[in-house]
Amino acid sequence: MIRRPIALIHPTGNPFARNAAISLGEAGLLQEVITTIAYNPEGSISQYFKLLPAQIRNRITNELGRRTWISPNGVAMRSHPWGEAMRLTLLKTGLSRGFGFGSQGPIDWVYASLDRHVAKHHIQGLAAVYAYEDGAATTFEVAKQQGILCLYDLPILFYRMAREIQQEEAERFPALSASLQAVREADWKLRRKEQEVALADHIFVASSITQQSLLREGVSPDKITVIPYGAPIEYFQPQPKLDRTFRALFVGRVGVRKGVHYLIKAWQELQLPQAELILVGVNEFPETWLSELPHGVNYIPSVPHTTLNQYYINANVFVFPSLVEGFGLVLLEAMACGIPVITTPHTAGPDIITNGTEGFIIPIRDSEALKEKLEWCYSHSQELAEMGRAARRKAEQLNWGMYRQRLASRVQEIVNYLNT
Repeated sequence: MIRRPIALIHPTGNPFARNAAISLGEAGLLQEVITTIAYNPEGSISQYFKLLPAQIRNRITNELGRRTWISPNGVAMRSHPWGEAMRLTLLKTGLSRGFGFGSQGPIDWVYASLDRHVAKHHIQGLAAVYAYEDGAATTFEVAKQQGILCLYDLPILFYRMAREIQQEEAERFPALSASLQAVREADWKLRRKEQEVALADHIFVASSITQQSLLREGVSPDKITVIPYGAPIEYFQPQPKLDRTFRALFVGRVGVRKGVHYLIKAWQELQLPQAELILVGVNEFPETWLSELPHGVNYIPSVPHTTLNQYYINANVFVFPSLVEGFGLVLLEAMACGIPVITTPHTAGPDIITNGTEGFIIPIRDSEALKEKLEWCYSHSQELAEMGRAARRKAEQLNWGMYRQRLASRVQEIVNYLNT
Protein backbone atom coordinates (compact mmCIF):
# COMPACT_ATOMS: atom_id res chain seq x y z
CA MET A 1 0.00 0.00 0.00
CA ILE A 2 0.97 3.63 -0.45
CA ARG A 3 3.19 4.98 2.35
CA ARG A 4 2.61 8.68 1.76
CA PRO A 5 0.06 10.72 -0.19
CA ILE A 6 -0.10 12.34 -3.64
CA ALA A 7 -0.58 15.96 -4.72
CA LEU A 8 -2.31 16.70 -8.04
CA ILE A 9 -1.36 19.92 -9.82
CA HIS A 10 -3.26 21.53 -12.68
CA PRO A 11 -3.10 25.30 -13.28
CA THR A 12 -6.50 25.91 -14.84
CA GLY A 13 -8.68 22.88 -14.15
CA ASN A 14 -10.73 20.96 -16.72
CA PRO A 15 -12.92 17.83 -16.78
CA PHE A 16 -10.06 15.34 -16.97
CA ALA A 17 -8.04 16.96 -14.17
CA ARG A 18 -11.12 17.20 -11.95
CA ASN A 19 -11.96 13.55 -12.57
CA ALA A 20 -8.37 12.50 -11.93
CA ALA A 21 -8.58 14.30 -8.58
CA ILE A 22 -11.87 12.57 -7.75
CA SER A 23 -10.31 9.25 -8.74
CA LEU A 24 -7.30 9.62 -6.47
CA GLY A 25 -9.42 11.13 -3.69
CA GLU A 26 -11.95 8.29 -3.70
CA ALA A 27 -9.08 5.80 -3.53
CA GLY A 28 -7.59 7.55 -0.49
CA LEU A 29 -4.42 8.44 -2.42
CA LEU A 30 -4.76 12.21 -2.65
CA GLN A 31 -3.52 14.72 -0.08
CA GLU A 32 -4.21 17.95 -1.94
CA VAL A 33 -5.13 19.58 -5.23
CA ILE A 34 -3.11 22.62 -6.28
CA THR A 35 -4.46 25.02 -8.89
CA THR A 36 -4.97 28.70 -9.58
CA ILE A 37 -8.73 29.31 -9.33
CA ALA A 38 -11.05 26.75 -7.75
CA TYR A 39 -14.57 28.13 -7.41
CA ASN A 40 -17.09 26.59 -5.03
CA PRO A 41 -20.62 27.93 -5.74
CA GLU A 42 -21.60 27.00 -2.19
CA GLY A 43 -18.47 28.49 -0.61
CA SER A 44 -18.30 31.55 1.58
CA ILE A 45 -16.87 33.84 -1.09
CA SER A 46 -19.88 33.25 -3.35
CA GLN A 47 -22.11 34.85 -0.74
CA TYR A 48 -20.37 38.19 -1.20
CA PHE A 49 -21.28 38.24 -4.90
CA LYS A 50 -24.92 38.75 -3.88
CA LEU A 51 -23.96 42.25 -2.76
CA LEU A 52 -22.89 43.24 -6.27
CA PRO A 53 -25.15 44.74 -8.97
CA ALA A 54 -26.87 42.01 -10.97
CA GLN A 55 -25.01 42.65 -14.23
CA ILE A 56 -21.59 42.53 -12.60
CA ARG A 57 -22.56 39.58 -10.40
CA ASN A 58 -23.74 37.56 -13.38
CA ARG A 59 -20.58 38.21 -15.39
CA ILE A 60 -18.37 37.17 -12.48
CA THR A 61 -20.34 34.05 -11.59
CA ASN A 62 -20.58 32.97 -15.23
CA GLU A 63 -16.82 33.21 -15.60
CA LEU A 64 -16.12 31.51 -12.27
CA GLY A 65 -18.66 28.82 -13.05
CA ARG A 66 -16.29 27.50 -15.68
CA ARG A 67 -13.67 27.14 -12.97
CA THR A 68 -15.80 25.22 -10.50
CA TRP A 69 -13.63 22.70 -8.70
CA ILE A 70 -14.89 21.27 -5.43
CA SER A 71 -12.57 19.33 -3.17
CA PRO A 72 -13.12 15.55 -3.47
CA ASN A 73 -13.78 13.77 -0.18
CA GLY A 74 -12.45 16.61 1.93
CA VAL A 75 -9.05 16.71 0.20
CA ALA A 76 -7.27 20.03 0.69
CA MET A 77 -7.77 22.47 -2.20
CA ARG A 78 -4.87 24.93 -2.54
CA SER A 79 -5.67 27.95 -4.72
CA HIS A 80 -3.16 30.49 -6.01
CA PRO A 81 -5.44 32.73 -8.06
CA TRP A 82 -3.65 36.01 -8.68
CA GLY A 83 -1.66 35.15 -11.79
CA GLU A 84 -4.64 33.53 -13.48
CA ALA A 85 -6.93 36.38 -12.40
CA MET A 86 -4.52 38.83 -14.04
CA ARG A 87 -4.48 36.75 -17.23
CA LEU A 88 -8.28 36.64 -17.40
CA THR A 89 -8.44 40.39 -16.84
CA LEU A 90 -6.08 40.96 -19.75
CA LEU A 91 -8.24 38.75 -21.95
CA LYS A 92 -11.59 40.27 -20.97
CA THR A 93 -10.35 43.84 -21.39
CA GLY A 94 -8.75 43.13 -24.77
CA LEU A 95 -5.33 44.19 -23.47
CA SER A 96 -3.81 40.75 -24.01
CA ARG A 97 -3.33 41.21 -27.75
CA GLY A 98 -2.11 44.76 -27.25
CA PHE A 99 0.64 43.52 -24.94
CA GLY A 100 1.55 40.77 -27.40
CA PHE A 101 0.20 37.89 -25.31
CA GLY A 102 -2.21 36.70 -28.01
CA SER A 103 -5.62 35.08 -27.69
CA GLN A 104 -4.82 33.12 -24.51
CA GLY A 105 -2.96 35.78 -22.56
CA PRO A 106 0.26 34.97 -20.68
CA ILE A 107 -0.80 31.36 -20.11
CA ASP A 108 2.78 30.05 -20.21
CA TRP A 109 3.71 32.40 -17.39
CA VAL A 110 0.75 31.17 -15.30
CA TYR A 111 1.80 27.53 -15.78
CA ALA A 112 5.48 28.15 -15.04
CA SER A 113 4.72 30.37 -12.04
CA LEU A 114 2.51 27.77 -10.36
CA ASP A 115 5.06 25.07 -11.16
CA ARG A 116 7.79 27.01 -9.35
CA HIS A 117 5.51 27.69 -6.39
CA VAL A 118 4.60 24.02 -6.02
CA ALA A 119 8.25 22.96 -6.20
CA LYS A 120 9.12 25.38 -3.42
CA HIS A 121 6.16 24.99 -1.06
CA HIS A 122 4.06 21.90 -1.67
CA ILE A 123 5.97 18.66 -2.24
CA GLN A 124 7.64 17.94 1.08
CA GLY A 125 6.56 14.62 2.59
CA LEU A 126 4.75 13.34 -0.51
CA ALA A 127 4.93 9.91 -2.11
CA ALA A 128 4.20 11.28 -5.58
CA VAL A 129 3.16 14.30 -7.58
CA TYR A 130 0.66 14.04 -10.44
CA ALA A 131 1.17 16.93 -12.85
CA TYR A 132 0.29 17.96 -16.40
CA GLU A 133 2.10 19.10 -19.53
CA ASP A 134 3.79 22.52 -19.31
CA GLY A 135 3.24 22.69 -15.55
CA ALA A 136 5.59 20.05 -14.18
CA ALA A 137 9.25 20.67 -15.09
CA THR A 138 10.43 22.45 -11.93
CA THR A 139 8.25 20.37 -9.63
CA PHE A 140 9.61 17.14 -11.12
CA GLU A 141 13.20 18.38 -10.85
CA VAL A 142 12.86 19.09 -7.12
CA ALA A 143 10.78 15.95 -6.53
CA LYS A 144 13.51 13.79 -8.02
CA GLN A 145 16.00 15.22 -5.55
CA GLN A 146 13.72 14.14 -2.69
CA GLY A 147 12.91 10.67 -4.01
CA ILE A 148 9.31 11.60 -4.83
CA LEU A 149 7.63 9.79 -7.73
CA CYS A 150 6.75 11.90 -10.77
CA LEU A 151 3.48 10.97 -12.49
CA TYR A 152 2.88 12.90 -15.70
CA ASP A 153 -0.32 13.41 -17.65
CA LEU A 154 0.10 14.32 -21.33
CA PRO A 155 -3.32 15.26 -22.77
CA ILE A 156 -2.17 15.96 -26.36
CA LEU A 157 0.45 14.73 -28.82
CA PHE A 158 4.06 15.20 -27.76
CA TYR A 159 5.20 18.42 -29.34
CA ARG A 160 7.53 17.05 -32.03
CA MET A 161 4.82 15.09 -33.81
CA ALA A 162 2.37 17.96 -33.37
CA ARG A 163 4.86 20.47 -34.75
CA GLU A 164 5.73 18.31 -37.76
CA ILE A 165 2.08 18.02 -38.75
CA GLN A 166 1.45 21.74 -38.36
CA GLN A 167 4.60 22.70 -40.22
CA GLU A 168 3.45 20.53 -43.11
CA GLU A 169 0.07 22.26 -42.97
CA ALA A 170 1.71 25.69 -43.00
CA GLU A 171 3.52 24.70 -46.20
CA ARG A 172 0.27 23.48 -47.76
CA PHE A 173 -1.65 26.63 -46.79
CA PRO A 174 0.76 29.58 -46.34
CA ALA A 175 -2.15 32.02 -45.89
CA LEU A 176 -3.24 30.07 -42.80
CA SER A 177 0.19 29.50 -41.29
CA ALA A 178 -0.06 32.43 -38.86
CA SER A 179 -2.81 30.59 -36.98
CA LEU A 180 -0.66 27.52 -36.26
CA GLN A 181 0.67 28.01 -32.75
CA ALA A 182 3.00 25.00 -32.59
CA VAL A 183 5.09 26.32 -35.47
CA ARG A 184 6.02 29.36 -33.35
CA GLU A 185 6.50 27.90 -29.85
CA ALA A 186 9.56 29.23 -28.04
CA ASP A 187 12.62 27.03 -27.58
CA TRP A 188 12.46 27.36 -23.78
CA LYS A 189 8.93 25.95 -23.76
CA LEU A 190 9.94 22.99 -25.93
CA ARG A 191 12.88 22.25 -23.63
CA ARG A 192 10.46 22.22 -20.68
CA LYS A 193 8.30 19.64 -22.45
CA GLU A 194 11.34 17.44 -23.08
CA GLN A 195 12.45 17.81 -19.47
CA GLU A 196 9.03 16.81 -18.15
CA VAL A 197 8.94 13.61 -20.21
CA ALA A 198 12.53 12.73 -19.27
CA LEU A 199 11.90 13.22 -15.54
CA ALA A 200 8.54 11.45 -15.42
CA ASP A 201 8.54 8.03 -13.78
CA HIS A 202 5.28 7.20 -15.55
CA ILE A 203 3.18 8.93 -18.19
CA PHE A 204 -0.61 8.77 -18.51
CA VAL A 205 -2.20 9.47 -21.89
CA ALA A 206 -5.80 9.28 -23.07
CA SER A 207 -5.32 7.96 -26.60
CA SER A 208 -3.21 5.66 -28.72
CA ILE A 209 -2.12 8.54 -30.96
CA THR A 210 -0.60 10.35 -27.96
CA GLN A 211 1.11 7.12 -26.96
CA GLN A 212 2.46 6.82 -30.50
CA SER A 213 3.90 10.35 -30.35
CA LEU A 214 5.90 9.31 -27.27
CA LEU A 215 7.03 5.96 -28.65
CA ARG A 216 8.46 7.85 -31.63
CA GLU A 217 10.72 9.68 -29.16
CA GLY A 218 12.08 6.45 -27.71
CA VAL A 219 9.96 6.45 -24.54
CA SER A 220 9.61 2.90 -23.24
CA PRO A 221 6.14 1.36 -23.68
CA ASP A 222 6.33 0.24 -20.05
CA LYS A 223 6.45 3.88 -19.01
CA ILE A 224 3.10 4.75 -20.68
CA THR A 225 -0.49 3.91 -19.69
CA VAL A 226 -3.41 4.66 -22.01
CA ILE A 227 -6.72 5.40 -20.24
CA PRO A 228 -9.42 7.08 -22.37
CA TYR A 229 -11.36 9.90 -20.76
CA GLY A 230 -14.99 9.46 -19.78
CA ALA A 231 -18.28 10.39 -21.38
CA PRO A 232 -20.54 12.86 -19.48
CA ILE A 233 -23.57 10.59 -19.86
CA GLU A 234 -25.60 12.21 -17.07
CA TYR A 235 -25.37 15.72 -18.49
CA PHE A 236 -25.46 14.96 -22.23
CA GLN A 237 -28.37 12.73 -23.23
CA PRO A 238 -30.28 11.92 -26.42
CA GLN A 239 -33.37 13.98 -27.20
CA PRO A 240 -35.68 14.07 -30.24
CA LYS A 241 -34.47 16.15 -33.17
CA LEU A 242 -36.96 18.95 -33.83
CA ASP A 243 -36.66 19.42 -37.60
CA ARG A 244 -35.94 17.57 -40.85
CA THR A 245 -32.87 19.53 -41.92
CA PHE A 246 -29.80 17.34 -42.28
CA ARG A 247 -27.21 18.92 -40.04
CA ALA A 248 -23.51 18.18 -39.63
CA LEU A 249 -21.89 19.71 -36.54
CA PHE A 250 -18.36 20.63 -35.49
CA VAL A 251 -17.60 21.82 -31.94
CA GLY A 252 -14.15 22.95 -30.85
CA ARG A 253 -11.53 25.51 -31.74
CA VAL A 254 -12.44 26.42 -35.30
CA GLY A 255 -9.11 26.40 -37.06
CA VAL A 256 -6.43 24.63 -39.06
CA ARG A 257 -5.25 22.29 -36.30
CA LYS A 258 -8.76 20.81 -36.13
CA GLY A 259 -8.92 20.29 -39.91
CA VAL A 260 -11.93 22.58 -40.30
CA HIS A 261 -10.70 23.93 -43.65
CA TYR A 262 -10.92 20.40 -45.10
CA LEU A 263 -14.44 20.03 -43.72
CA ILE A 264 -15.60 23.32 -45.25
CA LYS A 265 -14.11 22.34 -48.62
CA ALA A 266 -15.89 18.97 -48.55
CA TRP A 267 -19.20 20.53 -47.59
CA GLN A 268 -18.99 23.20 -50.27
CA GLU A 269 -18.35 20.60 -52.97
CA LEU A 270 -21.20 18.33 -51.83
CA GLN A 271 -23.96 20.92 -52.31
CA LEU A 272 -26.50 18.86 -50.34
CA PRO A 273 -30.08 20.20 -50.45
CA GLN A 274 -31.86 20.96 -47.15
CA ALA A 275 -28.62 20.58 -45.23
CA GLU A 276 -26.32 22.77 -43.18
CA LEU A 277 -22.94 22.59 -41.51
CA ILE A 278 -22.66 24.26 -38.10
CA LEU A 279 -19.26 25.29 -36.69
CA VAL A 280 -19.28 26.14 -32.97
CA GLY A 281 -16.26 27.47 -31.12
CA VAL A 282 -13.50 30.05 -30.88
CA ASN A 283 -12.23 31.19 -34.27
CA GLU A 284 -8.54 30.36 -34.72
CA PHE A 285 -8.38 31.13 -38.43
CA PRO A 286 -6.93 34.46 -39.62
CA GLU A 287 -9.29 37.28 -38.67
CA THR A 288 -11.34 37.61 -41.88
CA TRP A 289 -11.21 34.01 -43.05
CA LEU A 290 -14.59 32.94 -41.66
CA SER A 291 -16.32 35.99 -43.11
CA GLU A 292 -16.39 34.32 -46.53
CA LEU A 293 -18.01 31.00 -45.66
CA PRO A 294 -19.89 29.23 -48.46
CA HIS A 295 -23.67 28.90 -48.49
CA GLY A 296 -24.95 26.35 -46.00
CA VAL A 297 -22.08 26.80 -43.53
CA ASN A 298 -22.89 28.72 -40.34
CA TYR A 299 -20.36 29.83 -37.74
CA ILE A 300 -21.35 30.34 -34.12
CA PRO A 301 -18.71 31.84 -31.79
CA SER A 302 -17.88 30.18 -28.51
CA VAL A 303 -20.96 29.41 -26.39
CA PRO A 304 -21.33 28.40 -22.73
CA HIS A 305 -20.67 24.70 -22.28
CA THR A 306 -24.07 24.33 -20.63
CA THR A 307 -25.78 25.18 -23.94
CA LEU A 308 -23.92 22.68 -26.13
CA ASN A 309 -26.51 19.96 -25.63
CA GLN A 310 -28.99 21.78 -27.87
CA TYR A 311 -26.46 21.85 -30.72
CA TYR A 312 -25.66 18.15 -30.40
CA ILE A 313 -29.27 16.97 -30.31
CA ASN A 314 -30.18 18.99 -33.43
CA ALA A 315 -27.36 17.38 -35.43
CA ASN A 316 -27.45 14.21 -37.49
CA VAL A 317 -23.72 13.62 -37.40
CA PHE A 318 -20.77 15.10 -35.52
CA VAL A 319 -17.64 15.76 -37.60
CA PHE A 320 -14.24 16.21 -35.96
CA PRO A 321 -11.50 15.98 -38.63
CA SER A 322 -8.64 17.01 -36.35
CA LEU A 323 -5.00 16.88 -37.45
CA VAL A 324 -3.47 17.29 -33.98
CA GLU A 325 -5.36 16.13 -30.94
CA GLY A 326 -4.86 14.21 -27.73
CA PHE A 327 -8.39 12.98 -27.32
CA GLY A 328 -11.33 15.24 -28.20
CA LEU A 329 -13.84 15.20 -25.34
CA VAL A 330 -16.43 16.59 -27.74
CA LEU A 331 -16.51 13.17 -29.42
CA LEU A 332 -17.85 11.58 -26.24
CA GLU A 333 -20.23 14.49 -25.65
CA ALA A 334 -21.76 13.93 -29.08
CA MET A 335 -21.89 10.17 -28.57
CA ALA A 336 -23.58 10.66 -25.20
CA CYS A 337 -26.28 12.59 -27.07
CA GLY A 338 -26.74 9.67 -29.45
CA ILE A 339 -24.94 11.36 -32.37
CA PRO A 340 -22.58 9.26 -34.55
CA VAL A 341 -19.17 10.74 -35.29
CA ILE A 342 -16.79 11.15 -38.20
CA THR A 343 -13.23 11.65 -37.01
CA THR A 344 -9.57 10.84 -37.72
CA PRO A 345 -6.92 8.51 -36.24
CA HIS A 346 -5.26 11.61 -34.74
CA THR A 347 -7.99 11.77 -32.09
CA ALA A 348 -9.26 9.20 -29.61
CA GLY A 349 -11.49 7.86 -32.41
CA PRO A 350 -9.71 4.47 -32.71
CA ASP A 351 -9.84 4.07 -28.91
CA ILE A 352 -13.54 4.79 -28.43
CA ILE A 353 -15.39 3.75 -31.61
CA THR A 354 -15.47 0.82 -34.00
CA ASN A 355 -15.27 2.10 -37.56
CA GLY A 356 -18.67 1.67 -39.18
CA THR A 357 -20.51 1.00 -35.91
CA GLU A 358 -20.64 4.23 -33.87
CA GLY A 359 -19.26 6.34 -36.68
CA PHE A 360 -16.37 6.50 -39.12
CA ILE A 361 -12.62 7.02 -38.91
CA ILE A 362 -11.09 8.68 -41.97
CA PRO A 363 -7.53 9.81 -42.78
CA ILE A 364 -6.44 13.31 -41.87
CA ARG A 365 -6.44 15.96 -44.63
CA ASP A 366 -8.88 13.94 -46.74
CA SER A 367 -11.72 16.07 -48.09
CA GLU A 368 -12.77 13.29 -50.45
CA ALA A 369 -13.23 10.85 -47.56
CA LEU A 370 -15.20 13.51 -45.71
CA LYS A 371 -17.45 13.98 -48.74
CA GLU A 372 -17.99 10.23 -49.07
CA LYS A 373 -18.97 9.73 -45.42
CA LEU A 374 -21.13 12.86 -45.23
CA GLU A 375 -22.97 11.86 -48.38
CA TRP A 376 -23.52 8.36 -46.96
CA CYS A 377 -24.89 9.85 -43.74
CA TYR A 378 -27.19 12.12 -45.74
CA SER A 379 -28.65 9.28 -47.80
CA HIS A 380 -28.85 6.55 -45.10
CA SER A 381 -30.98 8.10 -42.39
CA GLN A 382 -32.14 4.83 -40.81
CA GLU A 383 -28.66 3.32 -40.65
CA LEU A 384 -27.31 6.62 -39.30
CA ALA A 385 -29.93 6.61 -36.53
CA GLU A 386 -28.84 3.11 -35.50
CA MET A 387 -25.24 4.35 -35.43
CA GLY A 388 -26.39 7.08 -33.06
CA ARG A 389 -27.98 4.53 -30.74
CA ALA A 390 -24.77 2.50 -30.82
CA ALA A 391 -22.81 5.66 -30.03
CA ARG A 392 -24.90 6.26 -26.92
CA ARG A 393 -24.40 2.66 -25.78
CA LYS A 394 -20.63 2.98 -26.19
CA ALA A 395 -20.64 6.30 -24.30
CA GLU A 396 -22.44 4.60 -21.42
CA GLN A 397 -19.63 2.06 -21.26
CA LEU A 398 -16.92 4.74 -21.43
CA ASN A 399 -18.21 6.83 -18.53
CA TRP A 400 -16.17 8.95 -16.13
CA GLY A 401 -16.66 6.37 -13.38
CA MET A 402 -14.80 3.82 -15.48
CA TYR A 403 -11.99 6.31 -16.12
CA ARG A 404 -11.67 7.04 -12.40
CA GLN A 405 -11.62 3.36 -11.50
CA ARG A 406 -8.91 2.53 -14.04
CA LEU A 407 -6.75 5.53 -13.13
CA ALA A 408 -6.83 4.91 -9.36
CA SER A 409 -6.02 1.23 -9.83
CA ARG A 410 -3.08 1.97 -12.13
CA VAL A 411 -1.66 4.73 -9.94
CA GLN A 412 -1.82 2.44 -6.92
CA GLU A 413 0.04 -0.28 -8.85
CA ILE A 414 2.74 2.13 -10.00
CA VAL A 415 3.28 3.70 -6.61
CA ASN A 416 3.48 0.30 -4.90
CA TYR A 417 5.88 -1.04 -7.54
CA LEU A 418 8.19 1.97 -7.67
CA ASN A 419 8.28 2.24 -3.88
CA THR A 420 9.48 -1.37 -3.47
